[in-house]
Amino acid sequence: MSNKKAATRGRTSTATATFDTADRPEKIRNVALVGHSGAGKTTLAEALLAATGTIPRAGSIVEGTTVSDHDPVEIAQQRSVALAVCPLQWDGVMINLLDTPGYPDFTGELRAGLRAADGALFVVSAADDIDPITVALWEECAALGTPRAVVITKLDAPRADYDAAVAACQRVFGGADGQAVLPLYVPVDDRTLIGLLSRSRVSYADGFPPTESAAGDDDIDEPRGALIEAIINNSEDETLLERYISGEEIGLEVLVDDLETAVARGTFFPVLPVCSESGLGLAELLEVLTGAFPSPVELDLPETLGLYGNGEKALECRADGPLLAEVVRTTVDPYLGRLSVLRLFSGTLTPETAIHVSGHGGAERGHPDHDADERVAQIFSPLGATLRPIERAVAGDICAVGRLGVAETGDTISAKSAPLLMAPWEMPEPLLPIAVEAATRGDEDALAKALARLTAGDPTVRIERHADTGQLVLWCLGEAHADVVLDRLRATGAHVETVPLRIAVQETFTRESRGHGRLVKQSGGHGQYAVCDVVVTPLPRGSGVQFAEKVVGGAVPSQFISSVEKGVRTQLELGVTQDHTPVVDVLVTLTDGKSHSVDSSDAAFQTAGALAVKDAAANGDLCLLEPLAAVDITVPDAHVGAVLSDLSGRRGRVTGTEPDTTAMIGMERSIVHAEIPDAELVRYATTLRSLTAGTGRFTRRFARYDLVPPNVAGSLREALAG
Repeated sequence: MSNKKAATRGRTSTATATFDTADRPEKIRNVALVGHSGAGKTTLAEALLAATGTIPRAGSIVEGTTVSDHDPVEIAQQRSVALAVCPLQWDGVMINLLDTPGYPDFTGELRAGLRAADGALFVVSAADDIDPITVALWEECAALGTPRAVVITKLDAPRADYDAAVAACQRVFGGADGQAVLPLYVPVDDRTLIGLLSRSRVSYADGFPPTESAAGDDDIDEPRGALIEAIINNSEDETLLERYISGEEIGLEVLVDDLETAVARGTFFPVLPVCSESGLGLAELLEVLTGAFPSPVELDLPETLGLYGNGEKALECRADGPLLAEVVRTTVDPYLGRLSVLRLFSGTLTPETAIHVSGHGGAERGHPDHDADERVAQIFSPLGATLRPIERAVAGDICAVGRLGVAETGDTISAKSAPLLMAPWEMPEPLLPIAVEAATRGDEDALAKALARLTAGDPTVRIERHADTGQLVLWCLGEAHADVVLDRLRATGAHVETVPLRIAVQETFTRESRGHGRLVKQSGGHGQYAVCDVVVTPLPRGSGVQFAEKVVGGAVPSQFISSVEKGVRTQLELGVTQDHTPVVDVLVTLTDGKSHSVDSSDAAFQTAGALAVKDAAANGDLCLLEPLAAVDITVPDAHVGAVLSDLSGRRGRVTGTEPDTTAMIGMERSIVHAEIPDAELVRYATTLRSLTAGTGRFTRRFARYDLVPPNVAGSLREALAG
């Protein structure tokens, strides 16, 4: 980046553990690698680890030897599905690289990485277009004010075009004019760079670290001028622009300082070329990470409250502050048991520390609120799957702790004597339901234990035991996420099978119907005697089940009226047809009946009431009711037509559209509001992704029950019977 950094290239080429970050959180950088699947994030992390001497040589994705992708699922699929921590040291700074998955089904791991990071490094392939998922992630980081830089990788690919990639980044990341997204270097080939500010030529012909010389006659005046103007526009020195316009040569040290300040502040986003295979640009990237990205002490901590309603706690990232950390990943190690990866925001963590573990706000996803006091055993610095014991971890750092009995991803770790609770980060809503069941009765206990492990590590999964259908439903983010969830359940020894998802339909009467219920039994002592006549009347949607009585002359004694009502309500809840579907939105009126002075009883009239409504059902007309969901679909304007066409085929009813006012400039989007039957939404998460090239998203909420069209009712009843 500058001459003042050049000396660091030669003297810091290994990552020996020679410096201690204890009590020095300003010497830590936490950086999330962000980008679509296949952009080269994991390969870039491997190259940086090898260049700094953290590992002897870079691993291979194909061979399954990378530090980041160590999970068996990742090795088999050759893509990241989980967050991985890759710490390295450069120029006296500890850089915690957080390699995040790029596939949209694993957005929860990405969100955890962004929570643990203080800056984001967007990885874009020079051989591919910028996918809409990456654009959406940029918007998300922009909303949070996260400092960002862009790395353009795969410069040695056959279709690589660095200039086109830069132009694309400026178009989709840079807003109206793209002047906040500019390159710091220009690649000559996959082994040579030209520094725009320093006018130097950097050669990686002999590998890492590179050699540097004067740029010579290379024509870089135009991109250099644009870069200097952008830096000056972001400078806090108001006289700098006037001096530059007047022709004064601005010193390199001044430009670099202002550049680093703008990057840390999140107002300028440098673009750097990197070729992981040849090592091109690695030193320059390390300079940006250490010199321009903010340390933990420069950023505000997430909102923190006293656990017992003691109000907001204003904390700072200080090693001598109150202990405050968050679990950003949870795994189950075969030897250490539950392993918790923590981001420390305040304080210092040492072995034998008494801590408080607190998890709140996830009950609707199958994560009940929990609080427990525990004691830290050993502390590790995680390097992928490798755990390296350390004596302590300080504010701003990332570490791993084993054998915390109740800790789950998203939990707050604080001092036992002063428990705290951090505001949770936003998690994507799982919208793909998968119904599962244990293969045998003996597998049910194993499944219950496996689900507890699963939910501890993956807060994006929602587990629902549906009250109406009795099915166990796992709500996932997509097909790939569902496959990983099922693989992890089965890896614990639980034999799990997927079954068709049942929709919780209901029935109602379409016209008034009369029913007669008669129970007369003699069994040698007290018999059973009860007779009921009822009228069942349809009610508007949402009315539920109502009961009334118009008995005259004491035909049904008053003490048995409530017995009839109980029998009626129980039978309607169980269903009156062979489908065993609950009946709702009816008024059942008891009009007449008979009793016996000896043989009538509470049980007899309950049975008679149940028989009466079943008889009314046999005499009347019933129809199915299905649940409708109110859906809000956010989609780029170019895909609105395809979405509307698909909705019409799903029996959807569009209730309105409006522009999405939160979209970035130049990224026009619309929000489509519709009502869609639940039966048509089972795989909609996958379909919408296909229709919109991954750019569409939707939310759903229960709207109401409505009549099933006659042309659909038959197939739906067949599905219920099956």
